[in-house]
Amino acid sequence: MESKRYESKLKAVKMRQQGFSIVKIEKKLGIARSTLSGWLKEITLTPKQKNNLINARKLGLKKARTEAVRWHNAQKNKRLREAKHGAAETLSKIDADDINIIELALAFLYLGEGAKKSPQTALGSSDPNILKFFLSAIKKIYGLDIKKLRYELYLRADQKPDEIKNFWSKTLKVPPENFRWINVDKRTKGIKTYSGYKGVCSVQCGHVAIQRKLINLADLFSQKIIGKK
Repeated sequence: MESKRYESKLKAVKMRQQGFSIVKIEKKLGIARSTLSGWLKEITLTPKQKNNLINARKLGLKKARTEAVRWHNAQKNKRLREAKHGAAETLSKIDADDINIIELALAFLYLGEGAKKSPQTALGSSDPNILKFFLSAIKKIYGLDIKKLRYELYLRADQKPDEIKNFWSKTLKVPPENFRWINVDKRTKGIKTYSGYKGVCSVQCGHVAIQRKLINLADLFSQKIIGKK
């Protein structure tokens, strides 16, 4: 037993003298780090060996961080796929052509994003998909002609009004002349706008009766669900 221990110590000493780290020696020989520390404490590494160990440690840390980021990204992508699958499964049980379901979805969108105090139905967003849904829904439910509605833009100081107007006109498929009012926030002067931001587009529909119905529909449905507790 002592002979085997002595051979292990000789191997450890030799590896240390060659510039190996205690961690590598531990993994290679299967000897506890506390034992190695006692065996190797008298061995002095050369400046070059010390520098090599420092560089190897830095490289190891960089690799570990890269692997950690890769693992976290993989886990996040997995959760995103699961969320998308779950949403698709729920949607498969819903009749997306049911006008009542569309109006209920619109009501909750309006409750969160729509105008409540002005005497008309209006909704603003920086997300093109939200406005596309809003326009598609009011057309299907109430028969409104989206090309006859009024559109307003709220921009930052460094944005080009004509360029942004053309973007929303093409995105929403409405005439450029329908954008009758553009507000530029002078308070943002000198502050760079982040890439991809196209300001806020507001759709003005008039028809305050639609606003009232949507808000009441969302409120009544909420109370109905709350009452089922």
